[in-house]
Amino acid sequence: MVKKTIHEINNKIRDGSVNVVTAEEMVHVVGELGAEGAAKEVDVVTTGTFGAMCSSGVWLNFGHSEPPIKMQKVFLNDVEAYTGVAAVDAFIGATQLSESMGMEYGGAHVIEDLIRGKSVNLHAVSHGTDCYPRKIIDTNLTLEDMNQAVMLNPRNSYQKYNCATNSTKNTMHTYMGTLLPSFGNVTYSGAGVLSPLSNDPDYMTIGTGTRIFIGGTQGYIVGQGTQHSSGGGFGTLMVQGDLKMMNPDHIRAATFNGYGTSLYVGMGIPIPILNEQLAQATAVTDGDVKTKILDYGIPSRDRPALREVTYEELRSGSIDIDGCEVPTSSLSSFKRSREIASQLREWILRGEFYVSMPVDRLPKDVSAKPMKQTSGIAQVSDIMAVNVVTIRKDASVYAAAKTIMDTAFNHLPVVTTDDSTLVGILTAWDISKAVAQNKFDLVEDIMTRKVIVASSDESVAVVARRMDQNSVSAMPVLDKGKHVMGMITSDDISKLFARRA
Repeated sequence: MVKKTIHEINNKIRDGSVNVVTAEEMVHVVGELGAEGAAKEVDVVTTGTFGAMCSSGVWLNFGHSEPPIKMQKVFLNDVEAYTGVAAVDAFIGATQLSESMGMEYGGAHVIEDLIRGKSVNLHAVSHGTDCYPRKIIDTNLTLEDMNQAVMLNPRNSYQKYNCATNSTKNTMHTYMGTLLPSFGNVTYSGAGVLSPLSNDPDYMTIGTGTRIFIGGTQGYIVGQGTQHSSGGGFGTLMVQGDLKMMNPDHIRAATFNGYGTSLYVGMGIPIPILNEQLAQATAVTDGDVKTKILDYGIPSRDRPALREVTYEELRSGSIDIDGCEVPTSSLSSFKRSREIASQLREWILRGEFYVSMPVDRLPKDVSAKPMKQTSGIAQVSDIMAVNVVTIRKDASVYAAAKTIMDTAFNHLPVVTTDDSTLVGILTAWDISKAVAQNKFDLVEDIMTRKVIVASSDESVAVVARRMDQNSVSAMPVLDKGKHVMGMITSDDISKLFARRA
């Protein structure tokens, strides 16, 4: 059996005799030589990934002002940073949005601006104390003006990532990008064959203290990332690095239309080949890495999985869903991932980067838990009106107007004459417009045919979001046969939230 030590490999790095290949190349090496031969031949395998990693941010120390201030709230380019730790320390998160620019600019952009050497505006306020008498400060700072700027990312480099598609009839804007209606596309993330954690799934060399490539410089793994779920193949890493040493080629801000901001982070992890087991693990291919396609059209934590798919299929450009070819697109850059793995390889060959073993291994068989919710989830059935008045589509506009006056309902679901299924909705505004235009025909001539509806078992929070998206103030509640069983209004929702406030 082949057995090496970190000390032996680092000595090879020091004397220039080390043999380093990328994870992509290792597939062919193991294919030709087998795991034992590859373990003898190769000393280090380099990995790489470059994708949107929302759970990222930077700790900043601004230094003390004169007179000093204990920052209670701080804004960088109008993006709020968290300050509840000490007088002049703050953590700016990648997804925090600008107070004035909204989704167009956020913490990720502040981070990239700092790396690029740009000056950012700092505005801070305080309640004032005897030792920190100042209550407000405004100044402009560059990265070099700060004492420390430490990128500390709670959750990066997922081992793999679920894919996303959309079963609804509307376009969706998500952290997985824009999802077209009716299964119009599939988006995915991750580097597949180059993915760091896919190349060491048992965490034999990846753990607390492992030296890594992050953002164009050397950094370290702090420990398991938040939501680390290695038992299901979704391991994550908490990582850190010096922002002052990073390169904007490997740290890039992004705005996801309709969702918000994120930070693209370039990461690479070298895997020392200590034995045949590691040689075999680093021969993983895109065809070996499997994940699931989830339907983001279902507004639930537990979205249904449509099918399992490999990264080889995803990278082909299209996949099959129920007999239809659906185009796929990656939110990660495989080209950049390959460049990172190659750059890390060059650092090692030049003796600029030494490999390390973790001081503590990451847990292998843990699963992330869902949130414990101690109060019940309000559903539509809890607050909807059940004594709903409907009107048939062949009724006159006059009859509809009289019904609204007699019942005080501002929204009338319109149903068919034969089986009373919903076909439209009529509002007091529709009737007023018909009168103004001198139209006194049938209800079906003036009703709104595209009706936004709800079901009784939906969460009120989901329905409230749908109302807001479609700019409506009421929605018929339907059973499975499209019969009206209730009505929910924005007033109903407002009263519910007022009771909970």
